[in-house]
Amino acid sequence: MKRKGSLLLALAIGLASAVAQTRSTTLTLDFGKDAGRMEMDHIALGQGGLSPDPIFHSRVAEIRALHPHLIRIFVQEYFDLLPAPGQYHFDTLDQSVDDIIQAGAIPLMTITIKPKVLYPKVDQDVIDPNDYAQWEQLISAMVDHYKQKGLTGFYWEVGNEGDIGEMGGSPNRYTPENYTRYYRHTIEAVLRTDPTAHVGGPAVAGWKSPILPALIAYADKEKVRLDFVSWHIYNNDPKAIEGTIYGVKALLAQHTSLHPETILDEWNMALTVPPKDVRIQPAFVAETAWRMKEAGLTYSCFYHIRDYHVERSQFLPFFSPGGASFMASWWNRMPQYSGLFDYQNVMRPDYFTFELLARVTGERLGANSNDEAVHAFLAYDDEYKTYNLIFWNYSPQPVKLKMDVRDLKEPLVAHRRMLDAEASSQDENSRLRPLPDVHVTSSGQPLEINLGPYGIESWAMEPIDWEKQLLGSR
Repeated sequence: MKRKGSLLLALAIGLASAVAQTRSTTLTLDFGKDAGRMEMDHIALGQGGLSPDPIFHSRVAEIRALHPHLIRIFVQEYFDLLPAPGQYHFDTLDQSVDDIIQAGAIPLMTITIKPKVLYPKVDQDVIDPNDYAQWEQLISAMVDHYKQKGLTGFYWEVGNEGDIGEMGGSPNRYTPENYTRYYRHTIEAVLRTDPTAHVGGPAVAGWKSPILPALIAYADKEKVRLDFVSWHIYNNDPKAIEGTIYGVKALLAQHTSLHPETILDEWNMALTVPPKDVRIQPAFVAETAWRMKEAGLTYSCFYHIRDYHVERSQFLPFFSPGGASFMASWWNRMPQYSGLFDYQNVMRPDYFTFELLARVTGERLGANSNDEAVHAFLAYDDEYKTYNLIFWNYSPQPVKLKMDVRDLKEPLVAHRRMLDAEASSQDENSRLRPLPDVHVTSSGQPLEINLGPYGIESWAMEPIDWEKQLLGSR
């Protein structure tokens, strides 16, 4: 009997602790505050440089549904663009570029090629080609190839993670001195052919790499075109990701003649510390997107669209044997959680975060909370005559959320969806599970919503009278 009583006491203490962990917070929705265009399509996508295959070809429709403004791809040597002097081959690359165009995005072309004709020795520290005239001809020919198809205004990025070389999946390891020289030759070839192109770099693995301030200072001093600066970070803390944006902006503030866009074109959770709870990554995407917007980032490209196996033999012609083995080992033998689609082309839960974010379009309105882990986006879409709201809890504790609704001119009905990362089915109605509608007004009892650990909800809000008219006509 004593043992039973002790067990009941322990259960009671456990339940009380669980209740105590639930915190309360207020989310203030200000329907009268105009915060500018939402531009959620600037939270865009990228595909890793893993294969010459059109990796996401069978998922173009699903990617198009996310409305990314940019899609980044690697122009890697496995595309074999310069098989012989003066001979160009773009057919294989075209397949991946065509998929980006079909997805409704602008290609962000990351130049990481080292043709054998211009780089007879495989060495990541050899940066300058043996003939810069031929190099510039190749770059111009590639840009012109797409110009002849009526495709101009691409983003052309010079290099990828040149601060770490082959470890970053590309065959160049730069110094600040040789990068700026290589950058100038490359972007001048691009701009001679397409003056409407966007050029930039250096896509460093860490924003504190000396290559980034060297490029900024060089562009300022030499009056070299720099339309965007780019860098990467993988970190489980969205605040750390936000911090890199402010860090890069501080570098740019030292050169007031420059006004480049800021592009964080690889980001995700820490690659070597995969999340153990499937609910974390979808909420991480939402929280990071919010912090990117708060910090004034121009674009981001989530890394990446789909995980894909690597053929070591495809990297050997332009990587060292050790570098090629690293690429194949990392992608073929390590657990991977980067892609919106896994190796078998199945959607992961964070795909649906991007889908919900893509619905928050139009004019951004006020949405603020008094909790560091609870945030939201609210916008009005004039085309759909709909207010769209997404809010989330990036923490392991549940939240009791009170909605403080301000300056709403008419009552609305909210059609609610909850992102269920633990659903056993990949069906969209299972992942984006419908919840009971609620009425939203500026008067009366505030709405109270229970939001679970790493919980995400999306609301599409319409005038109540409009909904009645629509349903009455069916």
